Amino acid sequence: MSQTIISDTFQRPSLRVHALDNVHVALKDLPAGTEIDDDGRTVRLTEAVRHKHKFTLAPLAEGELVIMYGVTVGRATRAIAEGAAITTENTEHSTDSHPAQAHRDHWSAPDVRRFSGITFDGYHRPDGRVGTSNVWLVVPLVFCENRNIEVLRQCVADALGEDPYRDYKRMARELLHGEAGAARDAPPSQPLFPNVDGVRFLTHTLGCGGTDDDARALCQLLAGYICHPNVAGATVLSLGCQKAQIEMLRQAVAQRDPQGLRPVHYFEQQAAQGEDALIREALTTIFDGIKEADRVTRRPAPLSALTIGVECGGSDGFSGLSANPLVGAVIDRLVTLGGSGILSEFPELCGVEHELVARCRDDHVAERFRELMDAYQRHAAAVGAHFSMNPSPGNIRDGLITDAMKSAGAAKKGGDSPVVDVLDYTEPTVRQGLNLLCTPGNDVESTTALVGSGANLVMFTTGLGTPTGNPIAPVLKVASNSEMAQRLPDLIDFDAGPIIRGEARIGELADELLQLCIDTASGRYQPRAVRLAQHDFIPWKRGVSL
Repeated sequence: MSQTIISDTFQRPSLRVHALDNVHVALKDLPAGTEIDDDGRTVRLTEAVRHKHKFTLAPLAEGELVIMYGVTVGRATRAIAEGAAITTENTEHSTDSHPAQAHRDHWSAPDVRRFSGITFDGYHRPDGRVGTSNVWLVVPLVFCENRNIEVLRQCVADALGEDPYRDYKRMARELLHGEAGAARDAPPSQPLFPNVDGVRFLTHTLGCGGTDDDARALCQLLAGYICHPNVAGATVLSLGCQKAQIEMLRQAVAQRDPQGLRPVHYFEQQAAQGEDALIREALTTIFDGIKEADRVTRRPAPLSALTIGVECGGSDGFSGLSANPLVGAVIDRLVTLGGSGILSEFPELCGVEHELVARCRDDHVAERFRELMDAYQRHAAAVGAHFSMNPSPGNIRDGLITDAMKSAGAAKKGGDSPVVDVLDYTEPTVRQGLNLLCTPGNDVESTTALVGSGANLVMFTTGLGTPTGNPIAPVLKVASNSEMAQRLPDLIDFDAGPIIRGEARIGELADELLQLCIDTASGRYQPRAVRLAQHDFIPWKRGVSL
């Protein structure tokens, strides 16, 4: 996949991303009448164009294709003048049509000598995998147990003196009672279990009332979390009568942990001697579990033990120019070092399928990708939906006019390395290198799936600001523009805005961002999402979620 042409765009007002494009991207607000140089040819804007939006380099007739990133990203629904803005009023979603077979692209691996011999400090598990954090997990098999999960959460937080919302509670008391009523309990001088990153409590709305496939998918996802290298062990609560039965989850766990190396404790409320007994027994397993987990300390591990999931949310017109290709460059570096990346969000790969097929390592992998993409689109069509419905109002307002335009930029998160495997939802990664994972475009559903399939770290790009995290895997937020990064510093970990301003090149920042990933995986840096206790978890109920 062609790299974004931005390394030589210092201080320009606009950018042609690919040599084949017939549009420019405005890098700042441009008034009507602005003259733009396009390879020695002058284009005069017929109207004002906001930064992040696109304008034409030549007149487009009705039906003519809009090209960006070197691929089709739309079709003119009426004549568009030279120097006019691309909008939802004059452009509709359209993608390229390519033959089923594609050549295998040659890939030039990046120079990673700077990271030769570098390790990260992780938690080594008995199955040989390495975690970037060390948590005990508490899981409900059905939504009926969500209340008991919340009881356990509050009890554990109180017992450990670890309330992530302590400052907000103080704020509320101060607002209601004034400063005199805002006194709070002091946090413990040091954590009781210094080698444990916390106890994480999942809740969800599934487990019963759906299809058998829904129940199986939920159990496969929960098994992915229970057996995750960031998890020391788990406590599972079941009601008893629901579709997602304990035995179904046991089997899913056994598939991932055939030797039974991960401690998992199951409790069924309808078989317990009352709620008090259930809570007491569950608390006992949690406290015994974290005591045992605290015996595990961080030790050096090779970067090949890192699996980074990549995600985007609240994307803008700069995401595909700065944050996404930057993240892709990090993935290329990690793959070269023997590690793995996971690219998901199939609705946001619409229009660049042919480029991904060309990168698949063999015909079997390519065919699996085509099959999963086609099945997803058929399912959407059956209920009157289409991937073209994916862009949100915020995406459109900030320059992502069509799904194909959004997809062409979103796919940049996967870099340029070969695709070694294609996974359906909940399937675990088994091959090192870049994997494709079938998920929806919904930020939390997709992030939830990335971690369930084995990502022990997530890089999340955003142009508008998205408060998404994960219960068990650290999530690093990468901003596409500096204005948002400076306005929302509590959400953002890394600013890719200097790329847009021409103050830094993607390669330079990729080395910095990879180092931040290593520091995060080692526990030396705590991402904003972790500090804010953004423990988002939403399973995908296999309907149409774009």
